[in-house]
Amino acid sequence: MIVVEDLVRDFRGAGRRGKPRRALNGLSLQVGAGETFGLLGPNGAGKTTLTKVLTTLLVPTSGSARVAGFDVVDQAREVRQRIGIVFGGERGLYDRITARQNLVFWGTLAGVRRRQLTIRVQYLLERVGLAERADEAVEGYSRGMRQRLHLARGLVADPDVLFLDEPTSGMDPAAAHDFRSLVREFSDSKTILLTTHDMKEAEVLCNRAALIDRGRIIGQGTTGELRRSLPTQDRVDMVIPAGNTGLIEELTTLPFVRGVHDSDLGADARRVEVARQEDAAVLLRWLLDRGVTTISTSPPSLEEAYLSYIGARGLRL
Repeated sequence: MIVVEDLVRDFRGAGRRGKPRRALNGLSLQVGAGETFGLLGPNGAGKTTLTKVLTTLLVPTSGSARVAGFDVVDQAREVRQRIGIVFGGERGLYDRITARQNLVFWGTLAGVRRRQLTIRVQYLLERVGLAERADEAVEGYSRGMRQRLHLARGLVADPDVLFLDEPTSGMDPAAAHDFRSLVREFSDSKTILLTTHDMKEAEVLCNRAALIDRGRIIGQGTTGELRRSLPTQDRVDMVIPAGNTGLIEELTTLPFVRGVHDSDLGADARRVEVARQEDAAVLLRWLLDRGVTTISTSPPSLEEAYLSYIGARGLRL
């Protein structure tokens, strides 16, 4: 559904003698029909530039890109008829009119027939949970409600491909969770390209993902394949039993332990990294022998895979 080959996009530098900046540097990727594909990278990596090229908002310097079978330059009109776009932030809505009027406006611009549009708008308002407040001005909406309306706007013309560019940026955790749940509901019938630097969001939503840095793809695959590409072994999280203050110091002296860190399980918990996969079983027995009973194991996260490729530039942890 999306095919990108050797895509390059340069921006002119400031002033007459400014050095051009290369935002996309020979980037290639493919996204299959019905797939939710994540494009992951730090700020300035080229994610939004690629989205703008694929949605015909920017013309590439060289290379090619096709969306739904159509070239983004030579057949831009056909591409626009088959895509929907959801940007993060406040862009794309009119505050002084209602949610329903917003959707009717954008659907009309997209060429949806009036009778079909009325049905489509009501359907989307119900799906995104805004039907009861559909006839209120958008200026009274919360950030989460606005982004749900953004999603409905992106879907009003029933596109083949939906582009989500940092869609939960600035949202509180509860609103972001609700938004991701909505995206999952629609993902069965749409091809979705998600750009984000939120690794947890990518793990929840994406079938496959590509890691982008300085305009290049530096790794791609399923989220599981990206995690398994790390040399790191499974981690062991454990809660220190009350009164066993010497356990951590003893742990750090074990030859098969690579490190001991804070854990998400709480103040009395630690995460232990082992040198080899088989060492995890040895560690588990060692902990049980010392009265540790709250233990869990987990593979490296997508966030850790990302950091191993790119480092912490611009990443929201």
